Amino acid sequence: MKITVTRSGGIAGLTREWVVRVEEQGDPDSWFRLVEQLPWQEPHRSPAQPDRYVYRIGVSRRRITLPEQDLTGPWRQLVDQVRDAVERSERE
Repeated sequence: MKITVTRSGGIAGLTREWVVRVEEQGDPDSWFRLVEQLPWQEPHRSPAQPDRYVYRIGVSRRRITLPEQDLTGPWRQLVDQVRDAVERSERE
């Protein structure tokens, strides 16, 4: 399973992308459990705010776009885990 997180916006307006293949991670089962917790059906109504990030998250064929202020709970955990995994592999 491929997970892609793209962050855009912010003060500089830069875009950053992190991609993880779950099967290549140390504990793929924990990744699968986290993905199962994602609230895909809950509506996120907050509009994007100036100088804040917007996150586009893709898990296999599912996609969602969340403004920074809606990135909470399992969404925040997923984004942090993906970013940490990619940055850790870049250091190795």
